[in-house]
Amino acid sequence: MTQELLCLGEPLMEFNQQPDGNYLPGHGGDTSNCAIAAARQGARVGYVTHVGADPFGNDFMALWERENVDTSTVRQVADAHTGVYFVTHTKSGHEFSYFRAGSASSRMGPDDLPVEAIKSARILHVSGISQAISDTATDAVFAAIGHARDAGCRVSYDTNLRLKLWPLERARAVTHAAMKLCDIALPGLEDAEQLTGLTDPDAICDFYLELGAGLVALTLGKEGTLVATGDERQRVKGRSVEAVDATAAGDTFDGAFLARLSMGDTPFEAARYANAAAALSTQGYGAVAPMPRREAVEAFLQSE
Repeated sequence: MTQELLCLGEPLMEFNQQPDGNYLPGHGGDTSNCAIAAARQGARVGYVTHVGADPFGNDFMALWERENVDTSTVRQVADAHTGVYFVTHTKSGHEFSYFRAGSASSRMGPDDLPVEAIKSARILHVSGISQAISDTATDAVFAAIGHARDAGCRVSYDTNLRLKLWPLERARAVTHAAMKLCDIALPGLEDAEQLTGLTDPDAICDFYLELGAGLVALTLGKEGTLVATGDERQRVKGRSVEAVDATAAGDTFDGAFLARLSMGDTPFEAARYANAAAALSTQGYGAVAPMPRREAVEAFLQSE
């Protein structure tokens, strides 16, 4: 079956600190989160990755099946583990600690790609994290982008800068090179400021449009999203909620935005919807559990 959205990257088991100090187990990984968020909005979604043939890998396979994310392009391997991360909450926000070196996903290379599945998808979604986890993963993402472009599949890219994974200069070089090949740019403001050296949101959108993207959706946190094409741009306001944990809010935005684009929304309509979905996702702990489904997002939008 042709996927409206095919995501590629690394899933991570999540342990999220609770107010009592204990850690709640869950699931994370930016592109996996994006896939689940999109599926919860009703899009047909698949995922490309490797996970360990271990309990955490089994847990992800069960999760994706429950969430209607196609796993025909997921491979479980016996000689590598599924990655893990911890979320700790402080007065300055949430902090991440990763245990992912040598993970199954980080060992993926260009020869491991499901080429036909990529070519048949409508949108391929990848991220800076998808490339930062290893040199072979960097090459795999570039190869996947090439297969998608050859087939007329649109490519979406979220910068998702993680300086614990690679130095800023390499992140700039790789993400800029990838963005030149992408159709949909999904940077966050804080990441984009570091990657581009710019601070003005309009200038940042211009930067990514000039690199080659036809559509930029620059997320601005509580301020919403600046959406820009070559012909038009709008600042789409955010929604206010009582937030407790912002983990995966950006991934929820990505999934909801790409789902709505695939369903025929304009970029500005899609951003309005995705802003609401991202806001709702901050009302619970963890990456996946608080992600809203379509009915909740539509009800929230109607409450404006």
